[in-house]
Amino acid sequence: MTVAELAYPLPQQLEVLADMEPVVEELIDAHEAKRRLWWPSDLVGPPEGTDPERHFKELRERARGVPDEVRISLVMGLLTEEGLPHFHRLIANHTPETSAWVRWNNVWTAEEDRHGTVLHDYLWEARIVHPRVLDEMQYQYVLLGFNPDWQSDPYQLFAYTSMQERATQFCHQNNGKRAGETDPIIARCMERVGMEEARHFHFYRQVFAETLKRDPDRALASLWRALKLFVMPGGNIPAFVEMTDVIRRADLYGPRHFLKIVEELIEYWDLPHVTGLMPLGQEALEQVLSYPERLTRIADKLEMRTRPRSFTFALLDGRTFTAG
Repeated sequence: MTVAELAYPLPQQLEVLADMEPVVEELIDAHEAKRRLWWPSDLVGPPEGTDPERHFKELRERARGVPDEVRISLVMGLLTEEGLPHFHRLIANHTPETSAWVRWNNVWTAEEDRHGTVLHDYLWEARIVHPRVLDEMQYQYVLLGFNPDWQSDPYQLFAYTSMQERATQFCHQNNGKRAGETDPIIARCMERVGMEEARHFHFYRQVFAETLKRDPDRALASLWRALKLFVMPGGNIPAFVEMTDVIRRADLYGPRHFLKIVEELIEYWDLPHVTGLMPLGQEALEQVLSYPERLTRIADKLEMRTRPRSFTFALLDGRTFTAG
């Protein structure tokens, strides 16, 4: 029987998830112990005792210097975060309705909810994109939904989120660095968001590490499927292809970043030293270990073929700009 023919979640997987609950509780406790709560209104709004009108006027003046490609990337970050209801549903559908998993889903959702809020607040106050176009894009993205082909496999969920959280962290932090050259407020916002994405990444990669210990063959098969089918959330976003091309050309996020993520996870999970596998797991392991070489070739070819290109977005009031 092939991986595609299996009906997930398997009884063995449910046993593994139940066995992992004490570890998950410990990971959540550690996560919350290190957490420092923050609020979008504190980051975007005026400090106590200052003039709000002057604060936002100065913010808008500084924000005019944010490059067009970074504006597009900030919008992509916002729209991705706006898919939160779908992610909450997917996590709930792929994990048991028990205290540990439900607790994590609620913690994660509450923290992620602020990411979209702070980005929306900033973009609204900065006036660097067309607000009506942004609202329409948010609506369309949520309306179309996010339904990845994970086959109800919880292991694939953990593998995907390990990669996706790290990718989101990279992009948010790069956005903050670039936009922060003009405005320190967006730099602070993205720093907080990126740090939180990093903690979520640490949680998911440790959960997958625990899965590998208990069920290595199926875990590796799920990892390989998640890896070869990986796409960032937001494929249904209007102008997704053009926006991701701009983001790649600006070196805010692209194949080189994803290559680094895959290499990091292979090292963290110590995959080259996994032994004692059945044929299903061994084949998947070989595919995973060879994947960085394939990603390198893809990145090399893409960069060799890239030439400067002009882009026009309604988000930017129809203004045309060139990205290298």
